[in-house]
Amino acid sequence: MKKVLIANRGEIALRVMQSIKEMGIRTVAIYSNVDRLSPHVKYADEAVYIGPAPSSESYLKGDEIIKICKDLKVDAIHPGYGFLSENSNFAKSVVDSGINFIGPDYKAIKIMGDKLSAKEAVKKFNVPMVPGTDSPITDYKTAKKIANSIGYPILIKASAGGGGKGMRIVESEKLLEEQMSLAGNEALSSFGDGTVFIEKYISSPRHIEIQVLSDKHGNVVYLFERECSIQRRHQKVVEEAPSVILTDDLRKSMGEAAVNVARACNYIGAGTVEFLLDENNNFYFLEMNTRLQVEHPVTEMITGIDLVKEQIKVARGEKLSFNQDDLKINGHSIEIRVYAEDPKNNFLPDIGRLIKYVSPKGVGVRVDDGFEEGMDIPIYYDPMISKLITYGKDRNEAIEKMIRAIDDYIIIGVNTTLSFGKFVMKHPLFKKGKFDTHFVKNHFDINKLDNYNKSEGEVAAILATKLFKENKEFDIQINPFKVSNWKRNRRID
Repeated sequence: MKKVLIANRGEIALRVMQSIKEMGIRTVAIYSNVDRLSPHVKYADEAVYIGPAPSSESYLKGDEIIKICKDLKVDAIHPGYGFLSENSNFAKSVVDSGINFIGPDYKAIKIMGDKLSAKEAVKKFNVPMVPGTDSPITDYKTAKKIANSIGYPILIKASAGGGGKGMRIVESEKLLEEQMSLAGNEALSSFGDGTVFIEKYISSPRHIEIQVLSDKHGNVVYLFERECSIQRRHQKVVEEAPSVILTDDLRKSMGEAAVNVARACNYIGAGTVEFLLDENNNFYFLEMNTRLQVEHPVTEMITGIDLVKEQIKVARGEKLSFNQDDLKINGHSIEIRVYAEDPKNNFLPDIGRLIKYVSPKGVGVRVDDGFEEGMDIPIYYDPMISKLITYGKDRNEAIEKMIRAIDDYIIIGVNTTLSFGKFVMKHPLFKKGKFDTHFVKNHFDINKLDNYNKSEGEVAAILATKLFKENKEFDIQINPFKVSNWKRNRRID
């Protein structure tokens, strides 16, 4: 494997390239109009313009990506996460074109991409599952019968997709018909598939996921767990490894269940099995993400294993160089997702220019980002600016490092979730490990963000005034036509 194209953008594209380059492999980036000056583009050995800003016209153009690979004699494609990473048709087309897909077989992606087919596959391995339906629900009468049999509250979920779309909690029978219709319509709009199913709603769950890694020779290991219970809009915002709540026995049971899920679909590469954990420490299979996860750095920090490099080795046909007994948990790691969002306004996305951008440094601090000072946050993609990761010998040290790192992180020009991250780190329930997926709903207090955000606003006002006076000079600095060094290996169609 001599050349790899990264079919993604931003921080994950840059992070993947870093590991690939360390392995002596050349990298190819793709970019849209608004990403032409992004760090991942400048860092790559070669970069190719893929299309206009909307992802449907750029990063989702699978046929065009494959054509670029053929033109540049690319050996493999790494999809990152999001975009085409869990598109089984794309994975199949890549392989059919004679290009290596750095990820699982398309059949595994297809099985796990549909929650009902995933349930069907894993139940043969006696993996615990939440009580509910094993087949699609299309009519109200059937849904009513099933809901009454398992008891309210229930959860209506889209069969396809994720991210909380097509999901409704139903507390009583009188709301069932309406919520079922709303969930189906949202699923159809978001994923092109209105199929839904019903599960018993676990009222106060923890969201625990297990990292798995498997090769083409039948070896499967789990790299322990990640605690992902701090969420907004059913999406994770704080993750840590290991979980404070898991005992050694429970960790082993969940890890072995995750391995069985991987075996159920003949999984190859790095994947994540997600579980719900109830108040009695009973765990239930939720889904499998057939790609690298956003929060993979915390696993890397506590295991010392570079998951991207392992993905490459597996794709090259190599056996895993370690077994389950070789893996140990060392220390503790926490990650917060730094979004361009306003936590004071229901986490609504924000856009603007990064007038000032200085990332934190120091021992035990890692920042995975894809932006630089002077860049604009585009409206077309996920508003995540970076991932801030800390590592300590124990959980308390990781928390204290995170608080310091947040204080040292300077982002001016857009609202961010840094203040929310600090709120979480300092909250007594988080420090005690006593929280669940309802933490934001039940405990988040925007009034406690005031002091933190006030200082940012004052500095922003000063800088904005300064930049207004020097606007002409600033514009020259970010003018794309002034940049020339990186164009040598860049193709602009």
